[in-house]
Amino acid sequence: MGGMSDRPSPLADPHIAFDVSEGRRDIVVLGSTGSIGTQAIDLVLRNPDRFRVTALAASGGRIGLLAEQAHRLRVGTVAVAREAAAEELRTALKALYGSEPLPEILAGPDAATQLAASPCHTVLNGITGSIGLAPTLAALEAGRTLALANKESLIVGGPLVKALAKPGQIIPVDSEHAALFQALAAGTRADVRKLVVTASGGPFRGRTRQELEGVTREDALAHPTWAMGPVITVNSATLVNKGLEVIEAHLLYDIPFDRIEVVVHPQSYVHSMVEFTDGSTLAQATPPDMRGPIAIGIGWPERVPDAAPAFDWSTASTWEFFPLDNEAFPSVNLARHVGDLGGTAPAVFNAANEECVDAFLAGRLPFTGIMDTVTAVVTEHGTPTGTSLTVSDVLEAETWARARARELAAKAIAEARA
Repeated sequence: MGGMSDRPSPLADPHIAFDVSEGRRDIVVLGSTGSIGTQAIDLVLRNPDRFRVTALAASGGRIGLLAEQAHRLRVGTVAVAREAAAEELRTALKALYGSEPLPEILAGPDAATQLAASPCHTVLNGITGSIGLAPTLAALEAGRTLALANKESLIVGGPLVKALAKPGQIIPVDSEHAALFQALAAGTRADVRKLVVTASGGPFRGRTRQELEGVTREDALAHPTWAMGPVITVNSATLVNKGLEVIEAHLLYDIPFDRIEVVVHPQSYVHSMVEFTDGSTLAQATPPDMRGPIAIGIGWPERVPDAAPAFDWSTASTWEFFPLDNEAFPSVNLARHVGDLGGTAPAVFNAANEECVDAFLAGRLPFTGIMDTVTAVVTEHGTPTGTSLTVSDVLEAETWARARARELAAKAIAEARA
C-alpha cells in the first residue's frame, strides 16, 4: 500500500485495514442502550455470520433493555457505570436466564474501560461525552480496532489518542466522518484541497440570534432529520456538534482548519464531501440512517449488504446547500479557535458545553445562554501553556470548566430574574 506521507492521518485512513481477520468479528459495544448502540445491535443481529457481540457496557439508566440485549446476544460480560445498578441488573438477568449461568457483571466508572481492553476484534465506542476518553485509550492500547462514535474522546484527548493510534486503527462512525473516510479513498492526502462537512442546520435553521432567545427545550429537541439522544440533539441545534466535528476532522485527517468548511444541507442526504485539487468534489450520500456509518465502522474494509436504506432514484427530490450563519451560530468558529489553541482548550470547550446543555434541558439556562456561557468559560481559560498533555491535565481542565460554567449559568439566571 506504500507510504503514508501523502495520505491522511493514520488515525483514519481508508487505504489501510487495521488488523483484518477472517471470519466473524467479535465486537464489544460501549453505550449499548443509546442510539448508536441499539442500531449497532440491530445491524449485528441481521448479520450473525459477520459479527458477534461479546460484551456490552451502558450507563445503567435502562437496565431492562441492557438485560434484554445481553440475553439475546448471549454476551459473556455486561458492564454498568453506576455501581448501584448492578443488583438491579443481576435481578433483570435472572428473570431472563432462569437456571442458565448469568454473564459476568462489572460495575463502576471504570467498567467500560475494562471492557474496552477485553479480547475482541473491534470496540464500538458509542458512549456520549468525554467520559469516553478512558475506554478509547484502553481500546487503542490493547490493539483493538476502534469504531469511534464518541467524538468527545478525540476532541478532549487529541494528542493522547494520536500518540496511541496505529495506522488505520480508528474507523470513524459519525456520519460526517464516515463520509469523509469513504470519499478520501479516491485519492491521496496530496490530492485533497478541502474537506466540506455538511450540517442539517438543526431545527432553527434560518433564525436570527434574536429569534433564538425564546426557544424551548421541546423546540430544541425537535430535530428535522435525525433521531438522537437529547444532548446530541441540543448540540445539533446550537451547531456545537458541527464545531466538534470540525476539530475531529482536523485530528483524524491532519487537514488544517482553514481547509475544513461547513455548509448547511437541510435534507441530510450528503453527509460530507472532499474537494480535490483538480476541482472535482466527491460526496458520500445516503438517506439519514446511522446504520450505514456503523457498518463502515465495524465492517471495514468490507461493506455490509443492505446495512441501511438506499435512495429511490425514481422519485424526484431536491438537495439544497446554504452557507453557515456564523452570527446566529457562533459555535463553529469558537470550535476552530479552541482547536487552534490545542492543549486543554478543547476539553474546556466540551466540558463547559456539556454543563450548559444539562442546565438548558433542566430549564436553568436559556438556549442562547449555552453558547454565551461556553464562550465566557473558554475566554477565561485563555491560552494553554506547554505542549504536552496528560489525562490528568484533561480531567483537571474539565473539572474547572464544569464548575465555572455552573457558576456563570447560575449568575446569568439570577441577573435575568433581578
